[in-house]
Amino acid sequence: MTRVSGDRPSGGERYALIAAAFNEIVVRSLLEGALACFRAHGVEDDRLEVSWVPGAFELPLAAKVAAETGRFDAVVCLGAVIRGDTAHFELIAGEAARGIREAGMETGVPVLFGVLTTDTVQQALDRAGGAHGNKGWDAALAAAQMVKVLDELRSGDREPASSVREPASSVREPAGSDGS
Repeated sequence: MTRVSGDRPSGGERYALIAAAFNEIVVRSLLEGALACFRAHGVEDDRLEVSWVPGAFELPLAAKVAAETGRFDAVVCLGAVIRGDTAHFELIAGEAARGIREAGMETGVPVLFGVLTTDTVQQALDRAGGAHGNKGWDAALAAAQMVKVLDELRSGDREPASSVREPASSVREPAGSDGS
């Protein structure tokens, strides 16, 4: 049996990070987490490009355009949609998720969903570097893993299952993250 499993970034990949400016206090923390993850795994700043869009609804189009350029190995979308008293939350969160998925499917480039969908600002802050870790870090790590997995699948360069390491907890965010 052969297994394909992503691992840490090699440092040579290029990543686009698309950040939604709406709820910027939360999204800026997600962005800091994503950048910290890439840097902790040897990705140099000149391999990272950050673009800001007005809100989560605009993330999919910017992600698709970034993916279509051929300059990036993966795109990480970061945003925060916080429930209010109207149906706006469901509409924005659903369309952002659908569009981000479609951007990846249509381009073949990993496009990661790092968009928080929470009931309160506190829940969002808890997931953007607070009590529940930093989901920006998690999205960046997932992007690196997807690049590796897709490279292995496309090239056919796979290792026997017995030699493939399971993802180690050491590649996740250090100290304080409970994984939720």
